[in-house]
Amino acid sequence: MKDTNTPAANQGKFRNPDLTADGQPRARVPLNKPQTLWFNTGTLCNITCANCYIESSPSNDALVYLSVSEVSEYLNQLEHRAWGVREIGFTGGEPFMNPEMIGMARAVLERGYDVLILTNAMLPMMRPAMRDGIVALNAAFPGKLTLRVSLDHWDAAQHDAERGAGSFDKTLVGMDFLRDAGVPMAVAGRALWHESDAAARAGYGRLFQARSYAIAASDPGQCVLFPEMDLTAEVPEITTACWGILNKSPDSVMCASSRMVVKRKGAARPAVLACTLLPYDPQFELGETLAQAEGDVALNHPHCAKFCVLGGASCSA
Repeated sequence: MKDTNTPAANQGKFRNPDLTADGQPRARVPLNKPQTLWFNTGTLCNITCANCYIESSPSNDALVYLSVSEVSEYLNQLEHRAWGVREIGFTGGEPFMNPEMIGMARAVLERGYDVLILTNAMLPMMRPAMRDGIVALNAAFPGKLTLRVSLDHWDAAQHDAERGAGSFDKTLVGMDFLRDAGVPMAVAGRALWHESDAAARAGYGRLFQARSYAIAASDPGQCVLFPEMDLTAEVPEITTACWGILNKSPDSVMCASSRMVVKRKGAARPAVLACTLLPYDPQFELGETLAQAEGDVALNHPHCAKFCVLGGASCSA
């Protein structure tokens, strides 16, 4: 996959993990409060979106399917390392394309963790085996399973511009199933349309009310609006002085509270990454074990600034 560490708009920046382009000490983030361990179930997806940060598609298998046994091994490590994680997240690609998705979720729920699955709620999730599995898990572990549905905009035309004609209606069919089955839902949208946060949430609120979805559009944890990740835009580097200037804490950045497990095509074992947004940049691969992944992370990528520090976004619930 392509290396997007230094897009044209940021040439000269994000080169040195210790220093910014003008020689200032680069900000680093320690793993101070682990809350979420993510598993990327594989980059294969049933659709190709216009702006997918991980470049998922029906043909991208750069990250291959994880298995129940591999997930269970990292759960063992979690207990051994005593991270105190409360939530296990599954992302992709489309997680429900992985044939072991239900088994992986059950293995996690049986350990007492909350489970968050990111999905487009389309055909892979709607296959009978997956639907039956979701219903069974929700019944066996009430209140512990949440599906966050990718709904890029509350307007069908805007959503379909990202995900393809007809995708909005197909996603709503999946959300109707989750509603009727009593499965807790959240939504992830995109802040791409130059509308205010209030206007976007009002639009989602009208949709949720019309379809009786138990999602609070005003709650950023239930209706997550991700900032635009435009690699052509120039962004500032984050120095150690920025924390005071911005009145922010390193604890507010995702890599202070989460890590992601992936398995690369051809690899014998999975690896642990610092960030869910940077699966292909080698500097954010920390090792094969959670112990190796406990080190500080240098904020040495445009996404670190635009998405996390300045955008204030988080992939967790």
